[in-house]
Amino acid sequence: MTTGITTDIQRILSASHHDPFAVLGRHVQGKKCSIRVLLPQAQVVQILPAQLALTRLENTDFFEWVGNPHAVSSIYKIRWCDTLGQWHEQYDPYCFPPQLSEFDLHLFNEGKHRHAYTFLGAHPRIIDGVTGVLFAVWSPHAERVSVVGDFNQWDGRVHPMRVRGNSGVWELFIPDLPVESLYKFEIRQRGTGQITLKADPYAQGLEQRPRTACYVVPPTQHQWQDAQWLAERAQNQWLKRPMSIYEVHLGSWQRTETGEFLSYRELAPRLVAYVRELGFTHIELLPIAEHPYDPSWGYQVTGFYAPTSRFGSPDDFRYFVDYCHQHQIGVLLDWVAGHFPKDAHGLAQFDGTALYEYADPRKGEHKEWGTYVFNYARHEVRSFLISNALYWLKEFHIDGLRVDAVASMLYLDYSRKAGEWLPNAYGGNEHIEAIEFLRELNSITHAECIGTLMIAEESTSWAQVTRPTWVGGLGFSMKWNMGWMHDTLNYFSQDPIYRSYHHQLLTFGMLYAFSENFVLPFSHDEVVHGKRSLLDKMAGDTWQKFANLRLLYTYLWTYSGKKLLFMGCEFAQGREWSESRALDWELLNIPYHQGIQTLVKDLNHLYCQSPALHQLDFDRQGFAWIDCHDSAQSVIAYKRCAGESQLIIVLNFTPIPRHHYRIGVAQAGTYQEIFNSDSEYYQGSNVGNGELTAEAIAWMGETYSIELTLPPLAGVVLQWVE
Repeated sequence: MTTGITTDIQRILSASHHDPFAVLGRHVQGKKCSIRVLLPQAQVVQILPAQLALTRLENTDFFEWVGNPHAVSSIYKIRWCDTLGQWHEQYDPYCFPPQLSEFDLHLFNEGKHRHAYTFLGAHPRIIDGVTGVLFAVWSPHAERVSVVGDFNQWDGRVHPMRVRGNSGVWELFIPDLPVESLYKFEIRQRGTGQITLKADPYAQGLEQRPRTACYVVPPTQHQWQDAQWLAERAQNQWLKRPMSIYEVHLGSWQRTETGEFLSYRELAPRLVAYVRELGFTHIELLPIAEHPYDPSWGYQVTGFYAPTSRFGSPDDFRYFVDYCHQHQIGVLLDWVAGHFPKDAHGLAQFDGTALYEYADPRKGEHKEWGTYVFNYARHEVRSFLISNALYWLKEFHIDGLRVDAVASMLYLDYSRKAGEWLPNAYGGNEHIEAIEFLRELNSITHAECIGTLMIAEESTSWAQVTRPTWVGGLGFSMKWNMGWMHDTLNYFSQDPIYRSYHHQLLTFGMLYAFSENFVLPFSHDEVVHGKRSLLDKMAGDTWQKFANLRLLYTYLWTYSGKKLLFMGCEFAQGREWSESRALDWELLNIPYHQGIQTLVKDLNHLYCQSPALHQLDFDRQGFAWIDCHDSAQSVIAYKRCAGESQLIIVLNFTPIPRHHYRIGVAQAGTYQEIFNSDSEYYQGSNVGNGELTAEAIAWMGETYSIELTLPPLAGVVLQWVE
């Protein structure tokens, strides 16, 4: 044995060798062949099928055989007896050649690999007729990386990996390893020698909290039945289609009688039946990527490629999405690409260095959230994130991603004081690398997953968020209209006697309503952390609160933009939402709450069935003020239009019925009241109108006008009858 080999063996024994294949496995030199294995628990070791005995190197767990190269084939098995007298046998992991292609590694290092999840992580493989699992992980600053798990007693000496040149990627094929085996990566840091256990960044399955190990996910067995949905989605002109989104936290929508989570398969028929009955077109799931902390609601992700095991397996989640599609319900998913938590088993300081995050805390840390910021300048991180977006869209047939906290990505000084952030190369606060990443992300997802949507939660006035990248936009499909939402809730919190002084909160939004493709969101963020439920935000006594909420929803569903409502708001849950319990479904035994649910159902159907309310949501031609100036009486009136289809909406924001209220109309004839939020069906006071005949009285710049009764704290929708 040469001195060099002895040194290498010492490095293997100390678990610090970067290329164990240089020592372990089968090595032919001239007419001699040597086979070396490291088996810490072994007493006797043999090579099969020839049953050649290996000799233990003195005072080590190393075993070696030296002989004729023809005596052992290139792929062979090892048989050994452990300290308990039990015999084991398996193929030697170190007799298999490298598996990852140079092309994949090159694309990954260039930040151009769009499907890195297909080779990084843990993947069942059959190599040279041998079944096993191929592991691969990016850890460029590690001295040594090992696969550890329940199959090797979590001993980092047993399965060290090989590094692939200067790619920073380590790989190892472990033969005979069954699916669902638990594993992590043990990483020895270069320089310090510190050893850490890390979850696989590309793991497609993780244990249930509080445990943090990954498991080898078997190849999918799910047979998709949504081909028609996907074909129609690819042809769908979503700009002109109705979109009413029901936002859902799966862990607290409903639970079992004993308070346990429902599974993906249990949730699918219940949730789909419910949203179909209420007329929603889509559900949007709060993040379901694996996360250890329930009160984070999924926004502190540690398993970006793993549907949370709280509700079942990845195939169970595929079943959930498939079931939604088969029943004509789209599925949107909240996606977190702006930050990640500092959990020791996660991405933070992955190989002992700031690998996925920026090293400088002035750029790489969100102190407000206690999280790290992704390093968008690093090619491999861009591959990680873009591959992740495509993973959800392709592997799970998700219809769109709502990108969380986009504002925190766009601004270098987001939630930072002076001196706590670094300006860009031009001295500004724009995060140029993140902007480039978002444009690339949106371009790629729209090209590869035609018909899917990318929706930005962006709370500032950043220009052209939903405009194409080739004209300087960010390339998102839609953006949440946070300004409209805040103005509207502010207005509705005012006592009606003072609303005349806040009239601009109703009218200002129309000045910018068509600058972007807006979603109008009343989301989970508005009903937690002391903000109170939507019902409790409304001004007035109990009757007025419910009337105001009915009016708020009428305003939402008739205003320009797609719609989003968080679960529980559709039946006026009175308590703030909590992730720790199911919604207060017992409230539906109370007429007031039943009325709100019925109102939401009717508004959804009116919205979906009326082209005037959805076809031109993002076009100025779809909206026109009839009167936006009546601040004294706190009334607004407007038209929604789409070709020949026109509807008139009049909203009274005071508890005073307005009799003989005149508005101008363009056509003579009869106008029918087709919706009234004060109807007795919704537990209102039932003040309203039947048919109204236009008079030849010029009003508000129109040749004709009608005189109607405005119910208190209510809205009415009128349609011209031929």
